[in-house]
Amino acid sequence: MAESVHSSAPHIYNATTYDDLVDWGNQPDSLEGQSHSSGRLVHKGPNNQPESGIWVCTPGRWRLSIPRDEFCHFVAGKAVYRSDDGEVVEVEAGTVVMFPGGWTGECTVIETMRNIYMLV
Repeated sequence: MAESVHSSAPHIYNATTYDDLVDWGNQPDSLEGQSHSSGRLVHKGPNNQPESGIWVCTPGRWRLSIPRDEFCHFVAGKAVYRSDDGEVVEVEAGTVVMFPGGWTGECTVIETMRNIYMLV
């Protein structure tokens, strides 16, 4: 089975292992290492809302600012998110996180992570 991102209900089979990913380049605002991102967009609505897809990122650490509410289901790897307020969110396969728009801090990817996400 293959993906069908042009369907009336866009979908990708086997999202946890799907490997036809697009190179999204190095993670911006790097603090340590060279995290590299790749992924596959499943759907992007009008004005880019909502946006959903698969994101894979290699180890490293960088600053981040979440522009809109983002629901993340981590299906592989390990990472630590630290908010500017000092909150720590550790993620691994099976973790689900709802980052609110405006969340700022940094991310440290320990093991290459795979995230199925929806940005709204």
